[in-house]
Amino acid sequence: MRVIPAVDIKGGKCVRLVQGQADRETVYGDDPVAMATHWDEEGARLIHVVDLDGAFEGLPKNAEIIRNIIYSSTVDIQVGGGIRTMEALDAYFMAGAYRCILGTIALEQPAFVEEAAKKYPGKILVGIDARDGLVAVKGWVEVSEKKATDLARQMESAGAAGFIFTDISRDGMMQGPNLESVRAFCGATQVPVIASGGVTRLEDVTAIAGLADCGVEGMIVGKALYDKSFRLKEALEMIEGHAG
Repeated sequence: MRVIPAVDIKGGKCVRLVQGQADRETVYGDDPVAMATHWDEEGARLIHVVDLDGAFEGLPKNAEIIRNIIYSSTVDIQVGGGIRTMEALDAYFMAGAYRCILGTIALEQPAFVEEAAKKYPGKILVGIDARDGLVAVKGWVEVSEKKATDLARQMESAGAAGFIFTDISRDGMMQGPNLESVRAFCGATQVPVIASGGVTRLEDVTAIAGLADCGVEGMIVGKALYDKSFRLKEALEMIEGHAG
């Protein structure tokens, strides 16, 4: 079970959004590379980096910063946000990305996921963001009519190595994760799932760790760490204790 700090980049800065809304942001630092280094030093084994401008605009906008994060880190970096061409995917993997996350393109062009998964086996994750069980795309600006669980089954068949599942209603709200929606999503797939959205307290870390038997392999934590609701080290120790 992994606790994965998030570094979300918008306008070259490290930010957190509330429910993915671009106009509801909190800036936590002017240097995303330094922030990633901080989580590296705090004990993270994997860091989740998202180009929010890329997610909204449909192409990488903070790629140079992300490359610098990869170069500066001693741990694995998974990257998402605006990756909708093979060129963008190739560039991140050439820079040393551990895994890349495909979002909007998975719904719009499922064949692209299949092509990417064949080219980079075990390295392609699909980010599925849901509002009331339906898939949201383009930086969560639009909600489709596709059920998140249906897309999961389709993407598993296409070769996705895993999923990042986000319940948008809980993201950035500090209300705790929606464990039932995570459990329902996991029931639709046989590949590993990383839960995202809503982790607020150390008790939430324990609760998600309790879903390991359902296929959850980790959790992404953002606002709770930035607001110092708890320290990454505390969460990692709790996970170790839970596993023991």
